[in-house]
Amino acid sequence: MPSPILLLKTKSSPQDGYEEFFTANNYDPIFVPVLEHRFHKQNLATVQELFNTGAFTSTPQNAKKYGGLIFTSQRAVEGFASMIENADVFNVPSDPLVLYTVGPATARTLTTLRDKHLPHATIHGAEAGTGANLAQLMLEHYNGLYAGPEKPGLLFLVGEVRRDIIPKTLMDESLGERKIGVEEMVVYETGVMESFEGDFGGWMSRRHEGLVWVVVFSPTGCEAMLRVLGLGPFASGAKSSEKVFIATIGPTTRDHLRDEFGFEAHVCAEKPSPEGVLEGIKQFMS
Repeated sequence: MPSPILLLKTKSSPQDGYEEFFTANNYDPIFVPVLEHRFHKQNLATVQELFNTGAFTSTPQNAKKYGGLIFTSQRAVEGFASMIENADVFNVPSDPLVLYTVGPATARTLTTLRDKHLPHATIHGAEAGTGANLAQLMLEHYNGLYAGPEKPGLLFLVGEVRRDIIPKTLMDESLGERKIGVEEMVVYETGVMESFEGDFGGWMSRRHEGLVWVVVFSPTGCEAMLRVLGLGPFASGAKSSEKVFIATIGPTTRDHLRDEFGFEAHVCAEKPSPEGVLEGIKQFMS
């Protein structure tokens, strides 16, 4: 009988890579949505205006303001895509456009968008895995494209809650002429779904005895998860389960659990992918 694995995320459509992968590897994937996303329409309109006014294209009179964009979340890509798809006017830049991303899922979505709307764009960083790795990749790659201190900046499309490792790394004064300007633009806001704790608690109360893995994809919702499971600061002898194990999609969520709640996840995926999660689980179980 397949082992249950709870994925604390909204199921992607029309296909979800996590569902396909874990089903093929004798797991029963169960999706429990945690996050509610709201696109920041005004800021997305600003991004559209930047494209339409030539901020990504050089002219004989003016140098372009940006040479590319940075994405570290699927939601940011979705917001950007919705802006392009729904725009009455969207001027495709004639200059090369660099798109930096972290993780294969985001890269796949960007590839579909690029193929349809951004013929001069190239995508880099799909295998970076973390923001820190992506920042180092960008320092090498972008400085190979643009030399000197007057290079165009990068526009970083972010959520309301994010880490600052990429801007801090790229704009470190000690870099001198290798420093890269980064401007952040919040294109979506995130909150915990009101129904999450009840839905998650309901599934846990109905589950049969046996081992279960819970995969956490974001710091948002961690407190409610730990409260339902009776783990970390909510631990009690009667409620805590020795058969529930926690895997995080990457170091950001792992560090949040550790720093905010004193809870150490059993697994932190080395790569933010279904394969990375399963590899971590296999190593832990062995």
